[in-house]
Amino acid sequence: MPTNLPINADRLWASLMEMAEIGATEKGGNCRLSLTDLDKQGRDLFVSWCETAGCAVSVDAAGNIFARRPGRDASKPAVMMGSHLDTQPTGGRFDGVLGVLAGLEAIRTLNDHGIETDAPVDLACWTNEEGSRFSPAMMGSGVFAGVFELDDIAAKEDMDGATFGDELQRIGYAGNETPGARDIGAYFELHIEQGPILEAEEKTIGVVTDAQGQRWYEVTVTGAESHAGPTPMPRRRDALLAASKIVQEVNRIGFAHAPNACATVGHMQVRPNSRNVIPGEVFLTVDLRHPEDETLSTMNDELKAFCTGLAAEAKVSVDVVDFWYSPPTAFNEACVNAVRNGAQLAGYSHRDIVSGAGHDAVYIAGVAPAGMIFIPCEDGISHNEIENATPEDCAAGCQVLLHAVLESAEPVE
Repeated sequence: MPTNLPINADRLWASLMEMAEIGATEKGGNCRLSLTDLDKQGRDLFVSWCETAGCAVSVDAAGNIFARRPGRDASKPAVMMGSHLDTQPTGGRFDGVLGVLAGLEAIRTLNDHGIETDAPVDLACWTNEEGSRFSPAMMGSGVFAGVFELDDIAAKEDMDGATFGDELQRIGYAGNETPGARDIGAYFELHIEQGPILEAEEKTIGVVTDAQGQRWYEVTVTGAESHAGPTPMPRRRDALLAASKIVQEVNRIGFAHAPNACATVGHMQVRPNSRNVIPGEVFLTVDLRHPEDETLSTMNDELKAFCTGLAAEAKVSVDVVDFWYSPPTAFNEACVNAVRNGAQLAGYSHRDIVSGAGHDAVYIAGVAPAGMIFIPCEDGISHNEIENATPEDCAAGCQVLLHAVLESAEPVE
């Protein structure tokens, strides 16, 4: 294998910054919600870059984009890199996009040095990883891996009633390839950590061994609307008051299962949302996470038991719907070792780490050997316009990605 084949760090950074101009926000972040016109612009730019790099580009029916650099043996399963280009409404310039454009830089580097691989090398841009405009998250990779049915995903609606399927058609990315039809020999995804550990320990590379399990819920609390003035306090059935207790319980559950648990209420809708009306209905989301499935199940039981007791105590109804479950995932040992070897070959400090966030790699790990690479992000901040990573760390992650891919795709002598 070529020894420490250097990527072009300046070219990678320039590509990141050019992509960041699409959907740029005032605070220096990005807003490219899935299947919007801005998402289309980002996709179109990515496709043009891949074609310029000599890749054959195809799109599947879930809108996932694949760019292939051929190998000597076309019958071999491809070694794939990938991530996503969609962002949160107030997202950053690196979440997702780094993994896509670092994969492109790896291909460009192979071209620069005339390196032929035995197996093909694929680069994937997965559709709607964030799950912000359309939920749940990781739709494209989930359809590819058989976790979701394409028809079910196509029917999902955003807040304005637009469906995933219609919007995919509208922006021109409803492809003909059958999702999941590609054979993957190994899959690697580079991502910012989205947490503070690497920066705090002054480590350049996180060798991701596992991903946390996640349980998402949709909770509807129903009380009774009533006038805020004439209704005595003891006679009220205040849905918002009850919902506030659920928020506190979710927080308690997170602390009770420290240090690895996370528990969040991230979205809430109050009806009728009038200043002089006691709220009659509240809709909220709950997100529970833990790397051990047994503990995650305990957190689930505690949440549901509390909601049952609250309904009787507050004289409201509490409907808890299991919206999404992603089990804890251990990444493939050979892929993890390839990442670790790449970090050692490049001379970067590194440590093993567990992913606290969901990534497309989690679903791909269900159908192919998979591994992930983390680099630090400033103050561990992500899903925020001020999200930041240094050019040096981005280049380091790309360098490790390239070496992991080369180890798996087998350069031709």
